[in-house]
Amino acid sequence: MRASLIQIAVDPDEPVDARRARAARLVREESGHADLVVLPELWTVGAFASDLFAAESEPLNGPTHRAMAEAARDAGVWLHAGSFVEAEGGALYNTSLVLSPDGELAASYRKIHRFGFDKGEAVLMAAGEDLVTVDLPHLTLGVGTCYDLRFPELFRGLVDAGAQAFVVPAGWPALRRAHWTLLAKARAVENQAYVLACGTAGTHAGVEQAGHSIVVDPWGEVLAEAGPDEEILRVVLDPAKVTATREQFPALKDRVLGVATPRGRRG
Repeated sequence: MRASLIQIAVDPDEPVDARRARAARLVREESGHADLVVLPELWTVGAFASDLFAAESEPLNGPTHRAMAEAARDAGVWLHAGSFVEAEGGALYNTSLVLSPDGELAASYRKIHRFGFDKGEAVLMAAGEDLVTVDLPHLTLGVGTCYDLRFPELFRGLVDAGAQAFVVPAGWPALRRAHWTLLAKARAVENQAYVLACGTAGTHAGVEQAGHSIVVDPWGEVLAEAGPDEEILRVVLDPAKVTATREQFPALKDRVLGVATPRGRRG
């Protein structure tokens, strides 16, 4: 499976409609290069621009969904459309969409772990509740978002639900970039799964972004890593490598603590 991670910058002076159009164009340009395309977290508004969350919120089937569905259909790719601010029932959510090559919604995921330590996202957004996996041809994706990366129990739950790869869009700050790469590798190694971690470039509300999107294989080897600026990573994933790794080094079978009946929601 060919995957492309589109590390885009959020320019605060760029109107959101223009930003959607630019993201859609970049997705379309991956036609012929990728089977799966991934965008970063909150690229429509900026992960740290919390004062704009309410004003830039939209329903699940709003303009971001429509623009990304059309782009996925035009490109003929599976698209993890990063995340946007979803408004539903008087609450805001940090919501990701996974769209099929025919533009249909395959799954949505509301971020479970909200960042901010009693400010920003942590108080302005409601928490999701469901673990989400998506069955692609030959590969099952588990979905997380940014701060989720710090909580290994979420990824264990996704493995129990069948995940062979994790997609993690993010708006991770440059100040903690070392944690970003370390945690991406750790989640890959401990779960013997691919990690596709797609970050943003630029600066959000005065917070410099880490960039450095990264793809890690089930042995913890880095297949590709971006720099700090806008960039597209292209990699090839081999689903058989997940099976082979888990058979050759069956550490997951030796789990004792935290083993539970799989739960979650499939797209």
